[in-house]
Amino acid sequence: MKRFTRSLAMLTACSAAILSLAAPATAQETFKLGIVTFLSGPAAESFGVPARNGGQFVIDQLNKGAAPAPYNKVGFGGMKIEPVIIDENGGATKQVQELRNLYQRDNVDAVIGYIGSGDCLAVAPIAEELKKVLFLFDCGTPRIFEEAKYNYVFRTSAHATMDNVALIRYMKAHNIKMNTFSGINQDYAWGQDSKADFIGAASQLYPDAKFGTDMMPKFGAGQYGTEISALVGAGSDVVYSSLWGGDLQAFILQAAPRGLAKRSQLVLSAADHVLPALGDKMPDGVIIGARGAYGLMSPKTPLNDWFFSGYEKANGVYPVQAAYRITQSILGMKNAIEKAMAKNGGKKPSTDELIAAMTGSEWQSPGGLIQMKNGDGHQAIQPIAISRTKYNPAKKRVDLVDIQNFAAECVNPPPGVKALDWIKGGMKGAKCN
Repeated sequence: MKRFTRSLAMLTACSAAILSLAAPATAQETFKLGIVTFLSGPAAESFGVPARNGGQFVIDQLNKGAAPAPYNKVGFGGMKIEPVIIDENGGATKQVQELRNLYQRDNVDAVIGYIGSGDCLAVAPIAEELKKVLFLFDCGTPRIFEEAKYNYVFRTSAHATMDNVALIRYMKAHNIKMNTFSGINQDYAWGQDSKADFIGAASQLYPDAKFGTDMMPKFGAGQYGTEISALVGAGSDVVYSSLWGGDLQAFILQAAPRGLAKRSQLVLSAADHVLPALGDKMPDGVIIGARGAYGLMSPKTPLNDWFFSGYEKANGVYPVQAAYRITQSILGMKNAIEKAMAKNGGKKPSTDELIAAMTGSEWQSPGGLIQMKNGDGHQAIQPIAISRTKYNPAKKRVDLVDIQNFAAECVNPPPGVKALDWIKGGMKGAKCN
């Protein structure tokens, strides 16, 4: 009798386990999500922390089922999202180990992360080696999917080629004089690739323009007296820069007393995120990008109204590019997870099911439609806006004026074509309104 009772108990336990494996995800089940962003260092204040705040706001809203349709289902398909947040500061070697820890020690289901281009280039092969899903939410270098093929890695935002092609198209449309131009960019993948794209795009629409002074300080330099002296002395029509974070803030503050913005037209590829902190220290008339249609250049839609106003209420400041970029990554993951669950009977998707659902997908974000069209369906393209700065004393903030929007396929290379090759080939196939 004891043997029968023990056998019956084992059979019951096995049956329960089988039913548990087959059952749809419940509200009690969680999706553990690693998030990596700068929480310290020069990139934290204006970029990394807004990314964390944007991610936290959206996760809180999703977990309450308080986001607008089509994102109004609780969490990820009924699963509550449990974030594990890691500081990106410390360099690429440290980030490789931190990524391993997230997957192997913290047992996260997936990771969203990385702002620094050098960090992205370092961690992408590790996710592939471990066969774990990684969503790169920022990092601008085009090299991620141009130099390698990945199955487990996705980038849910456009790379920096879009920023620089849009800047040149904007300048041409607004009759900006550029017979001569100079540049200041950080000496690592982001700065090097951004400069190459800007010069390449300039050669197509400003073929007679001459590139002069070329300054490449290291990331986090902080002091730019020598570089500013050289740029002022050059007297170029345009000074281009892809500086960002604390480096960009320091450069603007140090350049203002030297009159650089009065001597040359400043053109900044990724500057919206420093506007709240700089306030009236940002000169008027600077041409800026935000790496998308973000912040004060974002579209008027119910989804964006929810995000913009909710973030502002929660944080006391409007959202800038980093907050938008992590949000579109989280919403893209939600879209793919729920798409996979619709096919598998409502279960938490396997890694392979999530990859299949994410590859080539598209979804609406607060900054517009995101489409995974490049990199064999692993690299996003998206629309972008460019504008000029104008300080508003009544609101005590920098407003953005003369906004021009560019469609995704106007400023991103087509599938299968390397960014710089596309630019040098005359940007063939671009679909511009």
